[in-house]
Amino acid sequence: MVLEGSDISYCHQATMICIDNSEWMRNGDYSPTRFQAQADAVNLICGAKTQSNPENTVGVLTMAGKGVRVLVTPTSDLGKILACMHGLEIGGEMNLAAGIQVAQLALKHRQNKKQQQRIIVFAGGPVKYDKKVLEMIGKKLKKNSVALDVVNFGEEDEAKAEKLEALVAAVNNNDSSHIVHVPAGSNALSDVLLSTPIFTGDGEGGSGFAAAAAAAAAGGVSGFDFGVDPNLDPELALALRVSMEEERARQEAAAKKAADDSSKQDKEGESTSQDATMSENVGTSASESENKRMT
Repeated sequence: MVLEGSDISYCHQATMICIDNSEWMRNGDYSPTRFQAQADAVNLICGAKTQSNPENTVGVLTMAGKGVRVLVTPTSDLGKILACMHGLEIGGEMNLAAGIQVAQLALKHRQNKKQQQRIIVFAGGPVKYDKKVLEMIGKKLKKNSVALDVVNFGEEDEAKAEKLEALVAAVNNNDSSHIVHVPAGSNALSDVLLSTPIFTGDGEGGSGFAAAAAAAAAGGVSGFDFGVDPNLDPELALALRVSMEEERARQEAAAKKAADDSSKQDKEGESTSQDATMSENVGTSASESENKRMT
């Protein structure tokens, strides 16, 4: 919740976002798919975090597939954060416990130890761990002063919601951790989150984001790049676009350099091959001359 009269908005924050890329993310009950709806919401949160305070950092990891994978460690480079979301593989089961533990480890090794620590989990697939295990993980987070936000969407059953509620309750300290249940419906996942404490809470949003959030929650922002309406928050929309273009240009330059290096190596290989062939020819002709002289 936004704390009135608090200076918490000036606190620097390091955030790790845990993405669910399990097989259940292929479903289309959230438009266009669960995974894409999640990606739009992650882009929006990353933009809000990095733009509201230049000292804030955000990292991203995936919880399914072959195992938990850190895509980017906490950074303030929005372009790098957005780029890591492209081309992710979907499959397997979400490993919630391992994801949270790896996220905590990444935050522990953050460069700026003065930053407050926060983990944001997107849980779209089933939760296989029982409540007691999740409560133990929650207590460990609380002991290490790590706040936790959970976005519960996708698979719906009472046991899942109950487990996630217990996890957040075990972490919660002075209302610093939150859980939001987002049922499938006409509203985009990012639209719903805009008006929740996960996006606006703890003073993180900033005045521009709060205004954009209120207007977006009323009118919806679906269909815009990164889920941001440039008319509502031109600064964020521009920052997202510029960061993405810079990252794209950097990747293209890296690809071009790799291609140039490859062709250079190929040419060197051809040159070496030609030199070897010429040496062989010279050696052969010299040998023939020697034979003729002997005869």
